[in-house]
Amino acid sequence: MTNKLAEVDDTEEFYEEQDLAEELAEPGVNPELDTLGLWIDGAMVAYGQLRLSEHLRDGRGRVFIGGGVAPDYRKRGLGTVIMGALEARAVEKMREIHPGVDFTIDMWGNAPGHSASAFAVSRGYEPARHFQDMAVTPVEFRRQDRTHGTATNLRLAHYSADLAELVRELDNEAFADHWGSTPKSVAEWDAMTRARSFRNEYSRILLEVGDGPDQERGLCYVLSGEWVPKELYISRVGTARSARGRGYAAWALSTVVEAAFAGGYVKVDLSVDTESPTGAVGLYERLGFAVVRRGTMFRKSCLAS
Repeated sequence: MTNKLAEVDDTEEFYEEQDLAEELAEPGVNPELDTLGLWIDGAMVAYGQLRLSEHLRDGRGRVFIGGGVAPDYRKRGLGTVIMGALEARAVEKMREIHPGVDFTIDMWGNAPGHSASAFAVSRGYEPARHFQDMAVTPVEFRRQDRTHGTATNLRLAHYSADLAELVRELDNEAFADHWGSTPKSVAEWDAMTRARSFRNEYSRILLEVGDGPDQERGLCYVLSGEWVPKELYISRVGTARSARGRGYAAWALSTVVEAAFAGGYVKVDLSVDTESPTGAVGLYERLGFAVVRRGTMFRKSCLAS
């Protein structure tokens, strides 16, 4: 169903069976209560999935509901059935995990004009943030070299298990001022970086090397995955707040993209908040990334009561 909708709705969200199996085993996910499938005559025609962040953001919980309806079964009220059940589950789960806490529910509206946007508005959701998918091919790629002086105490390393906690803490710092982001727990981080789709060999961490072997500070990182063969997806790019504006991310990302094309990938893509506080859109444009689609995240605010 997900792969069919990726083609019909041009989302590029293609899955393998193992990807879904990993999602259902993620920390905090109860498949029997947090997922829903709707079947007619033995065929799945709609589905929904709920995720609740383990941590709060600005004192509020965050829930995301995703899903879809088969094209031939749209505008029959099936989406209303799915959303009604999962919104009720969101209230129940918030009371279990974060009792007495207000929360938000987010849902994706797909490209402007898509029926999902109208559906979101009809259920009381409002446009909250705009995102754009960007991609670059070997022809358009423009490498950005080091622009941060003559520092020699920098090391650009491949992502590895021994750096996992350092990068997790850096990620939580880097995304603390990003819209919709909540801190990732150790379990959530492990689930993401041990997934089938994660690509250690195309992920990098820039380290500032100290006087001893254990005195390394993370400056920025680039994490990648692969869902579509020969297309590398940049899933996370972050820079320590104290290290922003020095060209670190441009250098690290350029290294990853260059390695991907040398390794046979035909495209590198990513998704970015159009209002990113770090000016990420401009960074990606300098490397040759161009917009391929746009979408909107819709949000509903809910009181604990």
